[in-house]
Amino acid sequence: MEDQINNLLNSQINIEEHDNNEDDQYKPIVKIYDSDKQNLMDRINSGEFMKIQAPMVRFSRLPFRMLVKRWGCDITYTPMIMAAEFNRSEAARDSDFTINKLDEPLIVQFGVNNAEELVSAAEKVKDYCQGIDINCGCPQRWVMKEGFGANLLLHPERIYDMVKQINNRVPIPISIKIRVQSDLKDTIELARRAERIGVSWITVHGRTSAMKSSHPVDYDAIKLVKDNVKLPVFANGDVFTLDQSNEIREKTGVNGVMSARGLLTNPALFQGYDKTPIECIKDFINIYSEYGGLHPVIFHRHLMYMLYEYHNKNEKSEFNKLSTISGIMDYINDKFLF
Repeated sequence: MEDQINNLLNSQINIEEHDNNEDDQYKPIVKIYDSDKQNLMDRINSGEFMKIQAPMVRFSRLPFRMLVKRWGCDITYTPMIMAAEFNRSEAARDSDFTINKLDEPLIVQFGVNNAEELVSAAEKVKDYCQGIDINCGCPQRWVMKEGFGANLLLHPERIYDMVKQINNRVPIPISIKIRVQSDLKDTIELARRAERIGVSWITVHGRTSAMKSSHPVDYDAIKLVKDNVKLPVFANGDVFTLDQSNEIREKTGVNGVMSARGLLTNPALFQGYDKTPIECIKDFINIYSEYGGLHPVIFHRHLMYMLYEYHNKNEKSEFNKLSTISGIMDYINDKFLF
């Protein structure tokens, strides 16, 4: 991939010359939104470096989003919501989309592969969030088999159509979350075309859909995307500390960084903490007690992640075997003297 990057850097002028011959020239779309949505766009476009919680299936629900906002996140995402089920089922809407006024700014991410489903879902949430995101990067097999997630990178016209329809029909910022592709020319073309049809920002995960999470993130590829568009670009992949966030900013010039696993183990990482402070864990328990919104198994799993650095091997095993909320709370009160 390094050779591809060098070749693309050398040919960047040719790419721009080609784009300048296309319809409508190179004129990014500028839109004005209502106050809360516009405030977010103004912050992003002003140059403020955004610290973002990634969409995470099962985990990025209301209590966790509220927690990370208290501890340094500027933007949070819902888990990927399947648009078709969301449109058809009131029960799915009640389960998948729980918010409050403390949950802003919030981006709702949809798993979707056609414009009508996306427009319908966006209409249902547009008054309760500050943006819509299309998942174009999930590499899970079942997601790709159904034509969602990273499968959309093989069918970019579907992405363009969805973005166009949102811009034409729903007054809300629309973003896409992608992965780099094996041929980086395809990634650059996708980003530039998405910009021309009015994407508000792009989040780029620096691995291909075939790469495991242990594979190093390609920050040079993310930088290449940033260098080839004028719209905001966020970097995703291996953000575990505030120092790493700043290093990624220096390497790539991106407008923000998005963290998933890093925030699960340390929701306070964007405040500069090396591990989850006890006060943060207290906050999480208090938020859960007040708002609920998590299955007890997920509540337990969150605490497993947050307490990971505090436990030795035997303590991890002991805590992981707990099966009731009362047992979990008794353990934490005994161990950490809440």
